[in-house]
Amino acid sequence: MPAEPALTPVSEAAAAAPEPADFRKAMAEFATGVTVVTALDRGEPVGFACQSFTSVSLEPPLILFCADKRGRSWPRIRSAGRFCVNVLGEEQRELCERFGSSRGAKFEGLEWGVSEWGTPALPDVLLAVHAVVHDIHEAGDHEVVIGRVLAVERHEVVNGAWRRPMVFFRSRFGVGEPDAPIAPDPWGIGDRWGWG
Repeated sequence: MPAEPALTPVSEAAAAAPEPADFRKAMAEFATGVTVVTALDRGEPVGFACQSFTSVSLEPPLILFCADKRGRSWPRIRSAGRFCVNVLGEEQRELCERFGSSRGAKFEGLEWGVSEWGTPALPDVLLAVHAVVHDIHEAGDHEVVIGRVLAVERHEVVNGAWRRPMVFFRSRFGVGEPDAPIAPDPWGIGDRWGWG
């Protein structure tokens, strides 16, 4: 086994971590998709908007998302043990804002059903990834959740039209729209992704 390389000493100034606001602004340069993670907790639907989502492994099929420890929904999803990651299309901004808010009843007035995997199915999402909690890792003020995928449902074409994903970039929805309004609170003000 090769020896680990020696770390070069750095100055105290160079070793200082960025302030949270600066770090948030820097990370806004990385465009992401937008998802809503949902579950049923004792028969009641819960969910939150989340941009920290990716695939991990093909064999076995694993995904991950990051959830804020302070959130209201994540502890209930964790308890449920089974969840769905709903990948939003670009036209689903209202759905994103509904689940990104820390206020209000997220499912109130929303048409939804229970999937055959026992999770809330959101209407007309681009992709639904049904999974069970496989592993959880502490990571600062968040938890990294590894999910074992049970099934996927794709809805990339509706009425014969190809759909585009919702993209979040520089605190705005979409790319290539420099004059687009800053996303409303909580999107543009705080780092509430995964807050739930």
